[in-house]
Amino acid sequence: MIYTRKNSERPNPATSYGLVAEIEKKITEAFEVFDRESNKTVDVKEIGCIVRSLGCFPSEAEVQELLAQIEVEEPSGFVHLEKFLPVMTKVLLDRRFRPIPEDVILHAFEALDENKCGYITKEDLVKHLTEEGEPFTQEEMEDMLAVALDPETNTLHYRDYRIKLVVDETKTFPFNV
Repeated sequence: MIYTRKNSERPNPATSYGLVAEIEKKITEAFEVFDRESNKTVDVKEIGCIVRSLGCFPSEAEVQELLAQIEVEEPSGFVHLEKFLPVMTKVLLDRRFRPIPEDVILHAFEALDENKCGYITKEDLVKHLTEEGEPFTQEEMEDMLAVALDPETNTLHYRDYRIKLVVDETKTFPFNV
């Protein structure tokens, strides 16, 4: 085999295998949390939660794209670990669905702040998040409002709140790829 890199830079199959084994172990552990019957299957509705628990942040459309790559058992709507594992392993190795950077989060909130006053009213927030883009469900909206709104003013002070939304990739993606 010919390498164009120096000998010290050759890929190490043992290290690569160890990384894949570690990733597959993490995926399996996350999958098992949602495997209520302990039969290596989960409801298709749980896939987004599993993916996000592994430090990936896909949109709902991207979750649907992932599901299209996985053979979903019809009509029961269950996903088998053996079908999920290779797809999710590739997602993690490719480092897909990275967290949104803090400055992008801030710009998004600033775009919703029409008066440029540093906060968004509950009414405006609900309107934007349920009527535009990828809409929140009623439950998602209630959950967010419970933690995001200032209880005294019923507003979202987004410069403070954005810090809660920022993800430290070193903690959510513990693999060196």
